Amino acid sequence: MTPPYQIRADYDARTIVVYQAYPSAIADAALRAGRFVAPFSFQRMTWIKPSFRWLMHRSNWARKPGQERVLAVRITREGWEEALSRAVLTTGDPAELARAAVHVQWDPERSPRGAALNHYSIQVGIGRQLIRTFTDEWIVDLTDLTPQVRKAAALMRTGHAAKAQRLFPAERAYPMSRALEGVTVRP
Repeated sequence: MTPPYQIRADYDARTIVVYQAYPSAIADAALRAGRFVAPFSFQRMTWIKPSFRWLMHRSNWARKPGQERVLAVRITREGWEEALSRAVLTTGDPAELARAAVHVQWDPERSPRGAALNHYSIQVGIGRQLIRTFTDEWIVDLTDLTPQVRKAAALMRTGHAAKAQRLFPAERAYPMSRALEGVTVRP
C-alpha cells in the first residue's frame, strides 16, 4: 500500500526532476537559455511538481490555456532539499506562510486518466526570495516534454492507456529527509 504522503519522483544521486507547464513564449525562451529568463516572471511564486501525472491533470495534458508546453526541470537535490527545509504548509499559520520563502501543499495524486487517488503528491511553491537561486543555481537541465505529452494524451484518448503509460517518466519514492519533517504533516 502506498503511504498517504510520499514524494514520488524521477531522481538520481545528484538531481531530481520536477515538472512545470508554461505558454510557448516562456518555454521557448527558457529552452534557448537553458534556464528561465524573461518573459518568465521573477516577481511571483513558481510551483514545481515532481509528479508527472499530477501535472498532466493540472495542465489538462498541455491543453489548458497558458500551460500548453510541459517542461521537465532537472534541479539539484541540494536545491530541492533547501527548498523543502524552508517550506511552510499552505494549510498552516497564515502569518508564517506570508513570510515563508517556500510554500508546500499536498494534493491528491492522479491516476493516468486523472482520477484522484487516496495518496498525495507534493507541490512546492518557490517564492520571490528564492526564485533567482532556483533559476540560476539549482537548474541543471530543461527538457521539452510537450511532444511526448501530446502523444501520450492521444493514446489515452484512443483507449491505449498501457502504451501511453510507457511514455510517462519513471518515478519512485524519494527518500524522506529531515528537510521534509515539517512539510509532511497532514493538511
